[in-house]
Amino acid sequence: MRRQRIGHRMDGLLMLLLFGVFAACVLVVLMTGAKAYRGLVERDQAAYDRRTCVQYIATRVRQGDAVGGVWVEPFGETTALRLSDSDTGCVTWMYCLDGYLMELYTFADAELEPQDGEKIMPLDSLELELKEGVLTAKIETRTGVTDTLRLSLRAGERGWT
Repeated sequence: MRRQRIGHRMDGLLMLLLFGVFAACVLVVLMTGAKAYRGLVERDQAAYDRRTCVQYIATRVRQGDAVGGVWVEPFGETTALRLSDSDTGCVTWMYCLDGYLMELYTFADAELEPQDGEKIMPLDSLELELKEGVLTAKIETRTGVTDTLRLSLRAGERGWT
């Protein structure tokens, strides 16, 4: 009888040990999966931020692409993309300020400062150049990823000076 009790205790102890090993394996697999998932989410978010910013700028430029409608000019302490709408007499300024892509829509003769614009999305830097009808925008996101957008203006040679 005593031997039988010791045998039952050993069986119970062995099952408890086996359950502990199984639980530890499940925990390791879950933690590894969570780490991989976190890495994928961060990578996808960085790609999304970069693509969204590039596409946003491209879309805004295409909307304002008219004769004399797209310019790169100084705006306050930064360089900005100036999109003019001759129908309404309004101007849209796009620039990077304090870690954000900013946009300011105003009348052409209004005297506003860059800090008056609206934050569009996080962005580390934006370098703009307009040369011979080609707009080049070099974008750096907060994750350090750099992308370059080159657009040939549809207005052709008449759209820039």
